[in-house]
Amino acid sequence: MIDLHNHSYYSDGVLSPSGVVQLAKNSGCATFALTDHDTTAGLDEAQCEANKLQIKLIHGVEISALWSNMTIHIVGLNIDKDNKILQAGLLEHQDFRKIRAEKMARGLGGAGISAALEKTKMLVKGKMITRTHFAQMLIAEGICKDMKTVFKRFLSGKKPGSVAGKWAEFDQVINWIHKAGGVAVLAHPLRYRMTNTKIIKMLSNLSTAGLDGVEVVTAHSTDEEIVRMGKWADELNLLHSCGSDYHGWGNQKVQIGRLKTLPNAEKAIWNAW
Repeated sequence: MIDLHNHSYYSDGVLSPSGVVQLAKNSGCATFALTDHDTTAGLDEAQCEANKLQIKLIHGVEISALWSNMTIHIVGLNIDKDNKILQAGLLEHQDFRKIRAEKMARGLGGAGISAALEKTKMLVKGKMITRTHFAQMLIAEGICKDMKTVFKRFLSGKKPGSVAGKWAEFDQVINWIHKAGGVAVLAHPLRYRMTNTKIIKMLSNLSTAGLDGVEVVTAHSTDEEIVRMGKWADELNLLHSCGSDYHGWGNQKVQIGRLKTLPNAEKAIWNAW
């Protein structure tokens, strides 16, 4: 099994990099990628554990980006984590995340949720505070029952805890990944709130900018969605990838390596490696 989209507590996952690698090994993964949001800080630890367990670790990162003023996520795979251009870009995003967390907390405070930042920090094991951490705090406090409710009530659109993302444009992010020797893959393409027409337009724009592939198979993909994404990818000469987007929170049912088979193995993103 191959799973090329997973998170540790260096971003918004629950487990340490070592813990995620151990879980991937126990789940039967032969090849696995750690792709924390806007940071590569967990890769050294993950590599040490992967060497011990004899599992192939692909160095990765999931980078937020803007397309048509909307936030999307682009996964960089097989990257050189020490590349200066990549790290300079990631540092800009990390700095914005700190500012965003403070603004989110102020917004939630205005909605009557006191000490939001302090309560959220109690759930954070690394240095990065993400929307997922705020969401889990709101669930733990009994304010919302699940992630869907959190985002609907507080963290999307013009809701109290929503803060517009000031990320790099999609073509910049793709360039960072390429400068680091990696391949750029659009994450979970059907999760964005877009019509099929708009998704195809996005894929076309990203492909023109050098996007290498797209996640055809995710943890939530139906058979119909896999066929549809594979068709769109082929029409734009994009390679196929797969990833669970594992985080490890108890209220999320996603498991590492529990993915449907990629139908067209000859189109797989990892063949070039």
